[in-house]
Amino acid sequence: MNVLVTGGAGYIGSVIVEALVGRGHRAIVVDNLSKGHRQAVVPPARLLMVDLADRAALAELLTAEKIDAVIHMAADSLVGESMQKPEKYFRNNVINSLNLVEAMLEQGVTALVFSSTAAVYGEPETIPITEDVPPAPTNVYGESKLAFERMLGWLGRIHRLRWIALRYFNAAGATERLGEDHDPETHLIPIVLQVALGRRERVQLFGTDYPTPDGTCIRDYIHVADLAEAHLLALEALARDEAGGRAYNLGNGTGYSNRQVIEAARRVTGHPIPVEEAPRRPGDPAVLVASSARIQRELGWWPRYPGIDEIVGSAWRWHRRFPDGYPE
Repeated sequence: MNVLVTGGAGYIGSVIVEALVGRGHRAIVVDNLSKGHRQAVVPPARLLMVDLADRAALAELLTAEKIDAVIHMAADSLVGESMQKPEKYFRNNVINSLNLVEAMLEQGVTALVFSSTAAVYGEPETIPITEDVPPAPTNVYGESKLAFERMLGWLGRIHRLRWIALRYFNAAGATERLGEDHDPETHLIPIVLQVALGRRERVQLFGTDYPTPDGTCIRDYIHVADLAEAHLLALEALARDEAGGRAYNLGNGTGYSNRQVIEAARRVTGHPIPVEEAPRRPGDPAVLVASSARIQRELGWWPRYPGIDEIVGSAWRWHRRFPDGYPE
């Protein structure tokens, strides 16, 4: 297939493009490089600088490249920023996403895999979280993703758009070629590895009095290659005209605590990784773990790299090769 990947120069998007190319698909990347990196787009995938706000340019691209399907990754995704600049998140994650779908429908492209988020659930009462839990976002980021999911439901019913939304928490790890390079970095695993590399003195541990076995938050970590595989399985299901109009959770099913992540990094790197205990951050739930039973049952997906040591180890190999991130 000819597949358009929005945000395909970003962390997760670039690994999806790598997987598409490896599976024999033709990948066209649309990315404004506000967070992505030109060097992360693997050949023979092509990178095009087209703004999702420009519907006419998107429609022209879809036709010119004979696009069969779209994987929509492009989004603003910082929870804290979303609570400071809600208008930015609604504009990019909702309005620009609608521009993309309108351009698709104008050109007869009706297959969309949407990279959503488990933040749509807010603070659920039951763990692990299933897709039957009513969404109740507690931040603008989650609300913006849910708003677009709801739009997809109506667009599917009225215009026969075929879509699958994938909801997940913490992407982590790296492939041999592609890894995580954010500025600023807000994710625990790369921050811990920056300590091991001597780029930081210590890692802050926010909250040690949660009702969990070791007192720290538990989160669902999924290897980025497993996320890529889920997106490809969703794409192939849509191509077979199966499972459209569905949301699927992606998760390991158990989760790892912040202390477990730090201990894994100590084992993998051989570095002591000093810790500074800090107060809880407002709004951080004790446990966030998603059930992936539905996608395992319906699309045959399961995590191939579920172990925290293998997730951290893959990230460590990449960060040692690129301690300053992608060369600009």
